[in-house]
Amino acid sequence: MTRVATLDIGTNSVLLLVAEHRDDRGVVSLCDRCTITRLGKGVDKTRALDPSAVERTLACLRDYAAIIDELGVDIRAAVATSAVRDASGASAFLDAAQRILGVRPRVIDGPTEARMTFSGALAGLGLDGLVSVFDIGGGSTEIVRGFTGQERSAIEGDAISLDVGAVRMTERHVHADPPHASELDAIRRDVRTALASVARPDRSCAWVGIAGTVTTLCAMELGLAEYDGARVHGAVLTREAVDRWVKRLGSATLAERRRIVGLESARADVIVAGALIVQELLSWAGASQATVSDRGVRWGLALECFGTR
Repeated sequence: MTRVATLDIGTNSVLLLVAEHRDDRGVVSLCDRCTITRLGKGVDKTRALDPSAVERTLACLRDYAAIIDELGVDIRAAVATSAVRDASGASAFLDAAQRILGVRPRVIDGPTEARMTFSGALAGLGLDGLVSVFDIGGGSTEIVRGFTGQERSAIEGDAISLDVGAVRMTERHVHADPPHASELDAIRRDVRTALASVARPDRSCAWVGIAGTVTTLCAMELGLAEYDGARVHGAVLTREAVDRWVKRLGSATLAERRRIVGLESARADVIVAGALIVQELLSWAGASQATVSDRGVRWGLALECFGTR
């Protein structure tokens, strides 16, 4: 039985999936990990990878490599997204990652990231019909539209990648604690500007949100003291709940946010900007809610490895 390990090296976090493909159950997860390393720290301003962020990320990859070796995988695949795309001189990081993992991470562009997001996010949700998947990362936000059903899922048109992400918007605009209203408005303006050139989808389209911002908002709404992907995957996050969390998070200090149940301490500094992006996107789309997916690029990459996407 073929066993694969896939890694998604993002701006804010590094995700690992080790999975098998079984005839009776499809792709089955054996190990699913997420570690916040903030590889994209400062990239929006400097266009270079911060040495301390690189070392944190490489340390995470060493831990993941030990897990991969222990589980005895047949195929290894890794992708790097926004932070590595945007940084000059990233080849040294990729060289080091290759030495650790035994495979060189592939730097994927925004549309490719969006396609992997789409196929991975919909796995196991059981949705049927028109759907738009949005992925709010640290450096960028991807939106991909298509349809899904029991037989297959397919993208319609081009996948969209916007240079607004939770880390990028925080570093660019947030300097006060708690954030000033003018700082929050600046984030909103950037998101609205990015969305202005994007055609709105049909109102009948279902929305699916993935990645740390969305899953964290869901975990906070569910009051999960310990994150539980099984409860988050397929849960519904309403626009009313997002509005409520934006108000609460935006008025809280960093120390206060770190005490909120369901909010990982390492994400507390960027969650305000992330929540604002979710709020603006749902408002722009005229959507009353989004289905939350605990999956994404690492799952899409695994499906690609298995040839089942």
